[in-house]
Amino acid sequence: MIRPILKYGDQLLHEPAQPVGELTSDIDRLIGDMIETMYAASGVGLAAPQVGIPLRIFVIDLSVGSDPSGLTIMVNPVFVERDGVQLEEEGCLSVPGFNATVVRPVRAVVRGLDRSGTEHDREGTGLLARALQHEMDHLDGTLFVDRLRGIKRDLIVRRIRKLARARKW
Repeated sequence: MIRPILKYGDQLLHEPAQPVGELTSDIDRLIGDMIETMYAASGVGLAAPQVGIPLRIFVIDLSVGSDPSGLTIMVNPVFVERDGVQLEEEGCLSVPGFNATVVRPVRAVVRGLDRSGTEHDREGTGLLARALQHEMDHLDGTLFVDRLRGIKRDLIVRRIRKLARARKW
């Protein structure tokens, strides 16, 4: 089932997500819905808070569904390592129509559970490291806009508020 994606400003997106206790059939269904929703939105990643569920789960697929082996599912993820710095432009399904250059690690290793409850590590460099950090941020209540400073952040936030007042957000 494709779920609605919350947009910047929704309070749930700005709060830390809670750990998943038990991997139940409801959690498995949520993961399936998240994958379907991510692909339907042509996204490369999606965190549970973005679909209104404040749990520590995210999915990533840089191939956007074209490579079945590219799908990463993480339940209760934690960073194991982060190295280097990259500056690239990124966007977010919860901030549609806006992009900005954000500081991210060049390499990241995240440890979490897969869909069946098996612990595994996912190492990424470049775009995958960026996606891992981006989704981990969602689980901590942070969006890429929150990492911006100065005029770039102010411009995006003002435009979003204007769109919200016009009921177009």
